[in-house]
Amino acid sequence: MKNFITIVLLGITSYSFAQTNPEEQINRGVYNRLEFFINSQMTDSAYNLASDSFKQQFSLPRFAQVLQELYPLGRVKSSTIKEFEKGIATYQMDFDSESYEVLFATDSTLKFNTLKLTPLAIKPQVEKTIVVPVTQKSVDNDDLFVDSVANAYLKQQNTQSLAIGILKNGQTKTYFYGETVKGNQTPPTKTSIYEIGSLSKVFTAILLSKLVEEGTITLDQPISLFLPDTLKKNEALSKITFQMLANHTSGLPRLPDNLDKVKGFNENDPYKTYDKKALYNYLSSFKNKKNPGEEYEYSNLGYAVLGDIICGIYKKSYEQLVKDIICKPLDMNNTFQVLDPKRKDTFKVYNKDGQEVIPWSFDAFSSAGGLKSTIEDLLKFVNAQFKMPQTPLENAMANTRLFTFFLPPDTDLGLAWHMNLIDDLTVYWHNGGTAGSSSYLALSPDKKSGVIVLSNSAIPADDKGKAILDYLLRKK
Repeated sequence: MKNFITIVLLGITSYSFAQTNPEEQINRGVYNRLEFFINSQMTDSAYNLASDSFKQQFSLPRFAQVLQELYPLGRVKSSTIKEFEKGIATYQMDFDSESYEVLFATDSTLKFNTLKLTPLAIKPQVEKTIVVPVTQKSVDNDDLFVDSVANAYLKQQNTQSLAIGILKNGQTKTYFYGETVKGNQTPPTKTSIYEIGSLSKVFTAILLSKLVEEGTITLDQPISLFLPDTLKKNEALSKITFQMLANHTSGLPRLPDNLDKVKGFNENDPYKTYDKKALYNYLSSFKNKKNPGEEYEYSNLGYAVLGDIICGIYKKSYEQLVKDIICKPLDMNNTFQVLDPKRKDTFKVYNKDGQEVIPWSFDAFSSAGGLKSTIEDLLKFVNAQFKMPQTPLENAMANTRLFTFFLPPDTDLGLAWHMNLIDDLTVYWHNGGTAGSSSYLALSPDKKSGVIVLSNSAIPADDKGKAILDYLLRKK
């Protein structure tokens, strides 16, 4: 953080208002919505939570400048209330690398009128004292290394279980740790289901590449050719191509500003009720503030649009396309979008505070983050990336890994894939996260090696996956 951040509006009214409400509960409710909008980088929505008196003192551009300094810190890992006195709550907001003290108060309109953020010195986290059982006996150095990485993750507070798969020179190993459900003392297995979040984008990119392979579209075609007539009228969409959607250079923001305005919106399941109608309503009035193709901005919205067009061309649902085009040929039997009710008892996910939350449901955003899968299936998926392309599907998968854009300082972009070098080896990777899960997948075709890490906790495991892959590629 460049500067000490302060946005404060305190007055007599903030105290008197707070006394007339169920104080702490209301405060936390508004604060949780603000945190959600910060995590989603929805600046306008966050600002709309502010009271009129706050807005009179702090303009949207000034407020946006503050949040733009927060966004590079990533998602908020946890927020703990430290004190609540005279209508003002004191929270500790923890990011991966920095923590902040937050003073926060609301008024009678359920809007916040006090917001103050102060950087805190990071204190070492108290490790769990429980011993996490390991289900696979360590028999060689690879096993010992994976065990050490996994246990380091699980010793953090509020982590739950890990399923890890590695491929080394084409050979696979699996490792399972922790508990699938808090307190059940049952580790995951190769068929345990996990939300994979934005890893779904890699599957969507393959569907796109398959259309190119079939000759139905080209990557440089404008998407407006495949949009309804009502959207073709919006010239801002006419300059966006399929490739721009797939490599996040379209100019579309991370999320639409009407996400929280649809009927039935629930911040605990934010994508459930956002349907095609809401998506088209947003696109009809979209004004691009950037030149398409020139600037990278990670966009879940872009992949929602991409998925909608793909499904429209094939005239099938996203889940069915993934099943028919990718999963069946690769013998992936446990990758899907909608959870089977029979499996709900064994499928639990936990937020960054260690509390059980509901798995996310998806409508228009299914192609951006809606899939669930297993270690067994994803190992098959990674192994398929190592084959010399011979079939249309294998060609489509290979073409997603071709260069499309450079992201400074050292990342190339394919279609969905991010690409970096470890020594002289190209690594292709993507991660994912929901309110109650985290995932990481990376591979190096040159070495026929890769790693998959799945967790039913929102605490990211990316660094653990990177450590394992680095070990596999550098080991002599």
